Amino acid sequence: MGSIKMCHMMLFFAVLSAVLAVTFGDNSTDSYWLLRIKSELVDPVGVLANWSSRTNICSWNGLVCSDDQLHIIGLSLSGSGLSGSISPEFSHLTSLQTLDLSLNAFAGSIPHELGLLQNLRELLLYSNYLSGKIPTEICLLKKLQVLRIGDNMLAGEITPSIGNLKELRVLGLAYCQLNGSIPAEIGNLKNLKFLDLQKNSLSSVIPEEIQGCVELQNFAASNNKLEGEIPASMGNLKSLQILNLANNSLSGSIPIELGGLSNLKYLNLLGNRLSGMIPSELNQLDQLQKLDLSSNNLSGTINFLNTQLKSLEVLALSDNLLTDSIPGNFCTSSSSLRQIFLAQNKLSGTFPLELLNCSSIQQLDLSDNRFEGVLPPELEKLENLTDLLLNNNSFSGKLPPEIGNMSSLETLYLFDNMITGNIPVELGKLQKLSSIYLYDNQLSGSIPRELTNCSSLSEIDFFGNHFMGSIPSTIGKLRNLVFLQLRQNDLSGPIPPSLGYCKKLHTLTLADNKLSGSLPPTFRFLSELRLFSLYNNSFEGPLPESLFLLKKLGIINFSHNRFSGSILPLLGSDFLTLLDLTNNSFSGPIPSRLAMSKNLTRLRLAHNLLTGNISSEFGQLKELKFLDLSFNNFTREVAPELSNCKKLEHVLLNNNQFIGMIPSWLGGLQKLGELDLSFNFFHGTVPAALGNCSRLLKLSLNDNSLSGEIPPEMGNLTSLNVLDLQRNNLSGQIPSTFQQCKKLYELRLSENMLTGSIPSELGTLTELQVILDLSRNLFSGEIPSSLGNLMKLESLNISFNQLQGEVPSSLGKLTSLHLLDLSNNHLRGQLPSTFSEFPLSSFMRNDKLCGPPLESCSEYAGQEKRRLSNTAVAGIIVAIVFTSTLICLVLLYIMVRIWCTWRKVMILSSDGGGTEHNIEEEKWDYGDEKKRKGEYWKVNTMALVPSQGKQNLSSPTCIFQLKMDSETMETTMV
Repeated sequence: MGSIKMCHMMLFFAVLSAVLAVTFGDNSTDSYWLLRIKSELVDPVGVLANWSSRTNICSWNGLVCSDDQLHIIGLSLSGSGLSGSISPEFSHLTSLQTLDLSLNAFAGSIPHELGLLQNLRELLLYSNYLSGKIPTEICLLKKLQVLRIGDNMLAGEITPSIGNLKELRVLGLAYCQLNGSIPAEIGNLKNLKFLDLQKNSLSSVIPEEIQGCVELQNFAASNNKLEGEIPASMGNLKSLQILNLANNSLSGSIPIELGGLSNLKYLNLLGNRLSGMIPSELNQLDQLQKLDLSSNNLSGTINFLNTQLKSLEVLALSDNLLTDSIPGNFCTSSSSLRQIFLAQNKLSGTFPLELLNCSSIQQLDLSDNRFEGVLPPELEKLENLTDLLLNNNSFSGKLPPEIGNMSSLETLYLFDNMITGNIPVELGKLQKLSSIYLYDNQLSGSIPRELTNCSSLSEIDFFGNHFMGSIPSTIGKLRNLVFLQLRQNDLSGPIPPSLGYCKKLHTLTLADNKLSGSLPPTFRFLSELRLFSLYNNSFEGPLPESLFLLKKLGIINFSHNRFSGSILPLLGSDFLTLLDLTNNSFSGPIPSRLAMSKNLTRLRLAHNLLTGNISSEFGQLKELKFLDLSFNNFTREVAPELSNCKKLEHVLLNNNQFIGMIPSWLGGLQKLGELDLSFNFFHGTVPAALGNCSRLLKLSLNDNSLSGEIPPEMGNLTSLNVLDLQRNNLSGQIPSTFQQCKKLYELRLSENMLTGSIPSELGTLTELQVILDLSRNLFSGEIPSSLGNLMKLESLNISFNQLQGEVPSSLGKLTSLHLLDLSNNHLRGQLPSTFSEFPLSSFMRNDKLCGPPLESCSEYAGQEKRRLSNTAVAGIIVAIVFTSTLICLVLLYIMVRIWCTWRKVMILSSDGGGTEHNIEEEKWDYGDEKKRKGEYWKVNTMALVPSQGKQNLSSPTCIFQLKMDSETMETTMV
């Protein structure tokens, strides 16, 4: 009420100022105000050029004068290209009945002063750039019949005072940014015939009071956020002809009361959450021309439809939960049905022959259902059919040749079925056929050359069948061909040169076949080509230089072929976004011309014979996201200009011959998700700056010559899944910051020179799954029991280290473990029982491990005891042998002495002493003399006797030389 009183006061002062202006000056005339309004507007095309004080105002463009030529009653400047703001000074044109500024470029808010135009009947401001709220003062225009201010940027709620406009017949507020609810006061507009609230953000429910708009003929509130049920009271709107509530969040069932809207011609409820069965009462809508209930949760059958709906032209029930088959009375010869859309339901059975009665059908969509069986030859009865969509069903059998008699057919979608056999040559008669999609079937045979007679063909998709043979040599006759998809078949032979004459071709996909040969030079004529895909074939040879003329190419995939030579012919386009030449034999350097493709996002040149280095021009590829140059022969250092490619997400330079240090500027690539520099000749340390790549998922630096410690900044890579640093010369300990890499599922640090103990923090990396490989390092200490927390781990290798102690029992809980290697350490003690299934090689060359699959620990203990007794036995045996040897030597000595004594006695007792004795004595002298106390002692044949000067006497009988005290020896021998 306050705002209404204020409006009245404003109105009073405005009228007062107008009276005073008339009394005291001549600037009150309409021409004065219009010229002032003109001065504030931008008029690029001169529509207001004749607005001048020198001409009669009634001759000005866009104006309508009253009968007495004294006042302006109409101003219509719709579509005049005007811009600026709507002037408040329009309020001075008090006789104005029509103000039409629609379809211009006015901006700013709607001036509230327009509420002073009390004679205004039509206000049309739609299709501008107006913003702000709808001024409540407009609701003071009691005579207003038409208010169309939609297609602007108006926001806020619809004021309840809109119900004061009792004369209103048309209310257009569509295509704005209005929110809030539809005010219940809308029901006060008894004369309202047209209500358009589409494309806003209106919410809440549709008010029951809308039934008060008894004259309403058109109600459109689609594309909002309305919820709740459709009011049953809407069945009282007997004049309603159009009801459009599409794309909201309405729920519940369709009210049966809608069946009473006898004048309804258009009912659109698509894109809501309506459920339940379709009410049979809708059969009473005998004026209905279009019924769209698509994209809801409606269930049941479609038996509701009967022959009463003779005016129905469009039936759209797609994307629901409808079941069963199509009823027999669905279509009659008197039907007006032109479009039937029943896609994305659960309809079943064979192709509904009942539809063949509807000779008027132009579009039939039964896709994404459960239909099966063969396609009937009687399809040819649908002589007016332009679009036949039967894709995503279970149709089988062969294509009926009779389809070739459907002379009006333009679109044929049969993809994703189980159709077999050949393509009938009769299809070549379809001169209007524009699109044929047969992909994902089981069609075989060759592609009939008769198909190239369909001169209107613009799209062909035969992907995923079993077509064999060559591409028809006459394919060049299809001069309107835009899209050709023959991927994943068994086609062979070369590409026919005539294909180059399909000059409108945008997409050419021949991948995944057995095609061979070189590319025809006629391809230079494919100047409209955007997508060119030939991967997984056997094409060979250098590329035709004329391909450089294809200036619109955006996507090229020639991977997995045998192409050779330079890649330059593919770089003629400045619009390349993807270039994939993986697995070929391209050679030479990457041409600098590539840098002209400023929009390139994916560059894959892996597995070729490319040489040279990454040139500085790469830095111009600012949109590059994927760079794969792996498995080539690139050399030198990585160009620092690559640091300008800030959008890089994947950098794969592995298996080349790059040298130098790993660039620290890689840490500035904030979007980097994968970095693979493995199998190169990088040296130096791992740059700590890599820790800034917070989005990194995979980091592979293995098989280089990196040294130094692993930087603790690696712990900042909290998104990391894979870290591979194996086969380098890294030293030091594993940083404890690794515990921050909670998403790691693969960690490889083997074959380095890492030292210290295995950090217990590794046990917190519970996402480790693929492998934890710490083998062939210098780790010492015990295995941390925390590794038993890695429940997802499938492979653990800590072999060839210097680990000690027992194997923690917690490792026995690793039930996902498939590969385990603890060999070549100093481990001892009992293995967890769950390790029994692993091979012996997993535990070999340790100190004292036992338990399955090794010997049991009890047997091992017995063997230890036996091992101790054996040692004792060995000692005893050694002692016995030594003692026995000593005794034998003593006995031998005694026996020799006894024998020597016996021999002496025998000689002394024999005849011929004297000289004979001296000779015998000489004969048997040992010949070895020892000097003791100034005398020589001789070991002769029988005794040791002093020798008085005789030397070098020998005796072969005695084998010992002894130096003994003479007195002792004489005593012994006597």
